[in-house]
Amino acid sequence: MAEPYSFERHQRQPRTVTILIAVYAGLIALIILFNAAWWIMAGLALFTLPTLWDLVNDAKAGLTLDNQALSWFSGRHSAEVRLDEIDYLRFDTRWDFSVRVTIYLTSDKRVRLPYDSLPPHRVFEDVLQAHGLRVERHHFTIL
Repeated sequence: MAEPYSFERHQRQPRTVTILIAVYAGLIALIILFNAAWWIMAGLALFTLPTLWDLVNDAKAGLTLDNQALSWFSGRHSAEVRLDEIDYLRFDTRWDFSVRVTIYLTSDKRVRLPYDSLPPHRVFEDVLQAHGLRVERHHFTIL
């Protein structure tokens, strides 16, 4: 039997704080240096609110794989699939080089894993194969 695997991600990371500071500094610089309209810059700053909310709440996401089930959580949502219900997992590489993972069940249903709960895809693929699960890779599909 393979070892249980667990992955957890916190949104409160130094990289997130750095990006938010850079965006806000850039917007303020546009107002001061180029006399940009403050209301337009405020409108652009609205796009950062979901990230700021995750940072303040320290949203967590992750997954756990043991010999019985694959379970995951993202924010307030969580789910679990027993390993005997999984036909295979499909890794789709998108045009932005992100990797999405879909679980294909033996009941012909599909379950998409939340992106923020996924570990690095190469490590995750190795762990899945160590647990005896079939993994398919598809690169740069449009749909």
